[in-house]
Amino acid sequence: MEPKIILSLYVLLFLLQFLWERILDILNLRYSERQKHSIPNFIEGMVTPDDYRKSIEYTQTKGKFNIFSSVVSSIFLLLLILSGCLGFIDTLVGSFKLDTYTHGVVFILFIILLFRIFSLPFSLYSQFTIEEKFGFNKMTPGLFFMDLLKSLIISLILFVPLLYLLFFFMDKTGSLWWLYAFGIFTLFQFFMNLIYPTVIVPLFNKLSPLEPGTLRDKIYTLAEKLRFKTKDIFVIDGSKRSGHSNAYFTGIGKTKRIVLYDTLIDSLEEESLVAVLAHEIGHEKKHHHKKTIVLALAGSLVGFFIISLLLQFPPFFKAFGFDEPSYHAVLILLMFCSGPFTFFLTPVLSILSRKYEYEADRFAVTSTKNTGDMKDALISLHKNNLSNLTPHPLYSFYHYSHPTLAERIKAIDGVKM
Repeated sequence: MEPKIILSLYVLLFLLQFLWERILDILNLRYSERQKHSIPNFIEGMVTPDDYRKSIEYTQTKGKFNIFSSVVSSIFLLLLILSGCLGFIDTLVGSFKLDTYTHGVVFILFIILLFRIFSLPFSLYSQFTIEEKFGFNKMTPGLFFMDLLKSLIISLILFVPLLYLLFFFMDKTGSLWWLYAFGIFTLFQFFMNLIYPTVIVPLFNKLSPLEPGTLRDKIYTLAEKLRFKTKDIFVIDGSKRSGHSNAYFTGIGKTKRIVLYDTLIDSLEEESLVAVLAHEIGHEKKHHHKKTIVLALAGSLVGFFIISLLLQFPPFFKAFGFDEPSYHAVLILLMFCSGPFTFFLTPVLSILSRKYEYEADRFAVTSTKNTGDMKDALISLHKNNLSNLTPHPLYSFYHYSHPTLAERIKAIDGVKM
């Protein structure tokens, strides 16, 4: 296959993905705009007209900015690829006469840094204009840039050794290198899951054990009832950065812990908080996280196999401006090409994720023997986070990892105790 044909195919799929997703964005904005005059029946009396209006305004503002940033980012990426800049940067790095592995690491870090710098103005505007306008931003510019610096340093510490290891296995282990590389990548993923709650999170947030009281007692009673073992319950100072709220489980083995945002504790009644925790325990009991990890690892295995095939196909590299195949080029190109070549799988993954959410909701309701607490929690979370209460059905079908609020309430009402 000629390099021009490969590049044309990429551009065609890139534009198809771009147009499809922008059409969905526009449909969602128009649908949201049409819904602003009346509160939907399923939340009538539970959300004030002012809260509903504000959620519509937040959806509109974020949606329009997303369209703008997507257009600019897509133009930037296409210019980078079609101009042959990737090959030029590779040649420039090569002029420093580095060893092969270091050349590859420097090239990948340069490309990542280039995109970080390009996306910085969008992040700043989103944080300090949009989030500020709607009362969610709690960050100072100093904290924002300190977080950015910490992220860069952590990425260097963790991912540079990983890249060297990957290049070594790609270079030294023969035709089945992709299996060895996949093994290293898998170990790295488990290592990250292990250290994330105890090493990474404390670098950004303060984690404090939940103080003794009725909420702590209720959560431990629930965990004991459901035979869910957890070493402790932690509160994270999410309010230091944002007014958004959340709760999650993190870690594996002995590092597994329940984490509650302080904003969540402040915004929900205790019984609703317990229902949220029951939902998260449901994910664990139904092995959703393990299934997600297995699926992700299967995707990684396929990805490494595809890389092994592409390394034997020079026209692919020439299509994007490289003189010859290389380990670092194929990793960057796979990152650029994965979206356009696989975007049609997005709704499949979304459907699977929503299935897990329905199952966790059902688990929470049957465990607490109460539908009201879970519904109150969901409505409060959507209201406090100004979530889109009336997304376009096609938009939510394609993008949403969680069912819409209306779908979740309907499903909860249908649970048989």
